[in-house]
Amino acid sequence: MNRILLVEDCVDSQLLVASALDRSYDLVCASTLKEAESLISRNPFDLILLDITLPDGDGYQLCTLLQNDSATKDIPIIFLTAHDDVTNKIMGFSLGADDYIVKPFDPVQLRVRIDSKIRSLLNKKHSDEIIKCGNLQIDVLSQRVHLSQNNKKKILELTPIEFKLLLSFAQHADQVMTRNSLLSSVWGDDLHVSDRSIDIHVSKLRKKLSPDADYIQSVYDGTGYVFSVNPRSSSSMDQALAP
Repeated sequence: MNRILLVEDCVDSQLLVASALDRSYDLVCASTLKEAESLISRNPFDLILLDITLPDGDGYQLCTLLQNDSATKDIPIIFLTAHDDVTNKIMGFSLGADDYIVKPFDPVQLRVRIDSKIRSLLNKKHSDEIIKCGNLQIDVLSQRVHLSQNNKKKILELTPIEFKLLLSFAQHADQVMTRNSLLSSVWGDDLHVSDRSIDIHVSKLRKKLSPDADYIQSVYDGTGYVFSVNPRSSSSMDQALAP
C-alpha cells in the first residue's frame, strides 16, 4: 500500500482527507514541520500533502528542504492550502510542487488527483525496471528475459550468472566491457573467477540468444566484449575499436 504524509494542523482537514482516501492509502498525519521532518527521516513516503500555514513555520520551508535532499527530491508534493492567490501558487510550483489544491476542496477531485500522481509514479518505476534491447526485453525485478521471434515471445532460461551478464551488457550497450569490468559487475569480489570462466559463460549466453547471438561481439584485441542491438560485422567492429 502506498504511503502518504499529510502535513496539516487542522484536525477537520485531516479527517476530510482520510475520508477521501477511504483506506486506499496508508495515510500518516503530522501537525507541525518538526513532526513532519522527523517522520520523513524515519519512513519512506510515496507522496506528501502539504499545507502552507503551520504552527512552526510554512510549507515552503519543508518543500525547499525536500527538494534539496537527494533522498527526498523525487517525492511528489501537493500543496493543500487555503491560500488561493496567484502569488502563492507560483511560489509553490517554482519550489518544485507537483500540484496545488485550494481549500475548501472537493474530496472526489482530491482523490482523483492523488490517484493520478501515484499511478504516474508507479508507471515510471515499472518502466525503469524494464530494459528493451532489440528483440530482448529484460525484466529487472522478476529477472526474466523475453526474446521476440516471428511475432512471438519466449522466455529465455538463463542461469543467475547469465542474467547478470546480460543485464550488465544491456546497461552498457555499445560500450566495451572488459573482462575485469564484467568480473566486477557480475561476480563482485570473487577473485577466483578466471578469464576462461568468463568467456565460457558469455559463450553459453550467446547460444541462448540465438538467432541474436551477434548482439555480443568480441573486441579486436580480445580483452572483452561489446553488446549492440545493431551489430556490425566482425571486421568493421575491429576497425571501429582499433586505436
